[in-house]
Parts: sequence; C-alpha cells; structure tokens
Amino acid sequence: MPFANFKFPEGIIDAARKEEIIHRTTAMFVEYFGEGVRPYTMVLVEEVTDGGWGRADETLTLEKMGMKVR
Repeated sequence: MPFANFKFPEGIIDAARKEEIIHRTTAMFVEYFGEGVRPYTMVLVEEVTDGGWGRADETLTLEKMGMKVR
C-alpha cells in the first residue's frame, strides 16, 4: 500500500490545499505504480502544533521561520 505522510505547522494550509495534496500525491503514486494502487493509496496530511516539531536539534516555530498563520 503506497503511503505518504505530510506534516505542516498548524494553520498554514486550508482544507482545499489539503485536498489538493491528497489528489496530487495519489496521482503521483498511480503514475509510478499503475492504476491498481489507487484504491490502496493512503495520504495523511497532519497539522503539528506550533513549536511541536524541530530540525537539527532546534525547535521550530512559525515566528522563527518568518511565517504567518492563515
């Protein structure tokens, strides 16, 4: 089963954008593996609380990244 897990800071993408990510990711898996994978493809789009993730031993926040919540 193809599986993709996207994580975004909470509040930066809306429902329409999440739907687009799901459709485009599914289409990519179908392109690579064939139409038979469509019913088994899972795409998970998660929102992570601001400050609830990090990289290179640094907690990241929207402020640190210069981003604004929608």
